[in-house]
Amino acid sequence: MSQLDCRFPKTIYVIQHIAFEDLGCFEDIFYQLGFRIRYFEAGIDDLSTALQYTGLTIILGGPISVYDTEHFPFLTDELLLLKQRLTQQLPTLGICLGAQLIAKALGANVYAGLHKEIGWHKLTLSTQQPNLLTPLKDLKVLHWHGDSFDLPEHADLLASSEYYPHQAFQIGKQILALQFHLEIDPEHLEKWLIGHYVELQHTGIDIKQLRADNQNYAPQLCDAAAEILQQYLSQLDWQHIPL
Repeated sequence: MSQLDCRFPKTIYVIQHIAFEDLGCFEDIFYQLGFRIRYFEAGIDDLSTALQYTGLTIILGGPISVYDTEHFPFLTDELLLLKQRLTQQLPTLGICLGAQLIAKALGANVYAGLHKEIGWHKLTLSTQQPNLLTPLKDLKVLHWHGDSFDLPEHADLLASSEYYPHQAFQIGKQILALQFHLEIDPEHLEKWLIGHYVELQHTGIDIKQLRADNQNYAPQLCDAAAEILQQYLSQLDWQHIPL
């Protein structure tokens, strides 16, 4: 890993939308790099601390949608705070719902996709150079989403899939949005299978196949995730951030 700026804040702030979707394999990577981690629960905790933080804030996934503000009013405040954060170009990583929230906060439309995408599939990487996701070439990643979004203005598209043309994008060096789950820990998938059981039954997903694919593909994905995360951290630009 490239040398981090000495001013790099050593705590990572993380917003969760459901308890079992945590940092996964990212957590061990951060600990190995000497970081601390502080979680915030959306809908319960005051998210202003996490979204006004000048260090890295990560926004994780969850089973709700960006447009579910009638049922989950906290999303309105979360989006407002996130919009202010992104305007300041503070370092922000969004995963699944987190990526959709970033897209919405940047003015892009977020909407239900034509097909639920749940399972292990390869991405089509864009020709964007450099592309942070290059380590994912020829690897299968875990998809678990039913919503899609338009590409925000000034965003660089990093990856697509058959049904979801906007799987990942980056804006400058600070903002990274991933529709898929790069963070999945191979030892913790069972929590997801239990937590999302109703959805899996409703969509006819083969749980046994998901479990087998996890054993086959997740370890390699964790290795690639470490490389991508370290490269993202090393490129963050702290010169213009108030610390």
